[in-house]
Amino acid sequence: MLCGQPGCPFFLWLNSFISGTRLAMTIHDAQPPEHPLQRFFRSRRARPVFEWERHQLRDVLVIDHPQCQAVFSRQGAQLLHFQPQGQKPWLWCAAQWPQVGAIRGGVPVCWPWYGRHPGESGWPAHGWARLLDWKLIDSSECEEGVSLHWRLQLWDWQVNLHAELGQGMELRLSTCHEDREPCHFSHALLAYWLISDIADVALDGLDGAQGYDELSRQACWQQGELRVAGGCQRVFEHAGSLQLQDPAWQRRLNIDTGDSANTVVWHPGSRPLLGVGGSEATGFVRVEAASGTGDAFSLRPGEQVQLKLQASLAG
Repeated sequence: MLCGQPGCPFFLWLNSFISGTRLAMTIHDAQPPEHPLQRFFRSRRARPVFEWERHQLRDVLVIDHPQCQAVFSRQGAQLLHFQPQGQKPWLWCAAQWPQVGAIRGGVPVCWPWYGRHPGESGWPAHGWARLLDWKLIDSSECEEGVSLHWRLQLWDWQVNLHAELGQGMELRLSTCHEDREPCHFSHALLAYWLISDIADVALDGLDGAQGYDELSRQACWQQGELRVAGGCQRVFEHAGSLQLQDPAWQRRLNIDTGDSANTVVWHPGSRPLLGVGGSEATGFVRVEAASGTGDAFSLRPGEQVQLKLQASLAG
């Protein structure tokens, strides 16, 4: 079942949880079929802005603010759903989650390595952070939106994720290495962006960017807009923002991966994807902020490093 269609279990649950007085967000013309998450929020009664619930064996933090609605998983401090007021949801999430293991969708935190571990084949892809429970240090609200601070303390490492959500979203992942010896390290924020259909969207802003195509295993140079319907796994040396164009939804999202990371664009194409059923994969494209995508960089004792991912609606 396509995530975003009526009947998606995650969104059916979310709508059944929230009941009451606040009307659904205004969704403009050319809208997709109503996502169950939208029904979840439409039925919500007066509740706290932040509220913990249990769904598919996971603790999730449901956020309902006049500026936006969102859901975080305690596992991985993973933002699973984000929807500014009056807009369609921005993030895609799989309808069914595994009983154990990583949740596919939203914005997984990949840490302290990106992709496969270079020396241990049995260790989990993309590191431990998305598999472990994080601690919510602080959550607050204001007129503009909400702020959250998550932390993972693991051995001689401290990892902090700061989220600012309102009419836009900003995630900042910072790592402090507290050991006495240098350590090789890489990290990423893997954002699954919800789209109308992979065949209809394009990415602008990468024209002239150099990179590496993981599928063809050769260097690449982008000319013009990037379309990924046939499958894509490219790492671009790109700083600044790009634009996700979705004509069917009349939406343009500005996505900024910052100046300290590579921009990674990924889609499986027609290849089967574990945990994703049927035509679900046509409803997302992944645009990531990642550092250390080739060879991991070395982090010295006491050194801190930050990764940032921002998104806003283009005017």
